[in-house]
Amino acid sequence: MLIVGTCHCGNITFTLYWAPEPASIPARACTCTFCSKHGGVWTSYPEGLLQIKEKNPAQVSRYTFGTGTADFHVCSICGVVPLVTSSIDGRTYAVVNVNTFENVDASLLQRSASTVDGESTDDRLSRRKRNWIADVRFL
Repeated sequence: MLIVGTCHCGNITFTLYWAPEPASIPARACTCTFCSKHGGVWTSYPEGLLQIKEKNPAQVSRYTFGTGTADFHVCSICGVVPLVTSSIDGRTYAVVNVNTFENVDASLLQRSASTVDGESTDDRLSRRKRNWIADVRFL
């Protein structure tokens, strides 16, 4: 399956190659204050390939808070956050916001809440290495 996502104005777009085609897609609503305020609902496919395009990189802000180990890619034009990246051991990992999908039937999304409260930084980075998209390419 080829999943296409975009911010509202189209400045940040991505394609996620997910094979074989999923029977369902996990959609985790993070309970941190940033994600709660922005409606961030995240998914990842560790074996997938994520390709990211920024039409105008100068109009993309990277917001980091808390442990400082994740960059939220915020479109400065429309304010949407389509993805988050984390650099771990020289490699970029990512999750994408299911609310930015353009071509996915909503019935595929298996929504649940997710919290990282109390998680140590080392545990957080280990979880990302296991569960986040590991093949991330900026075009």
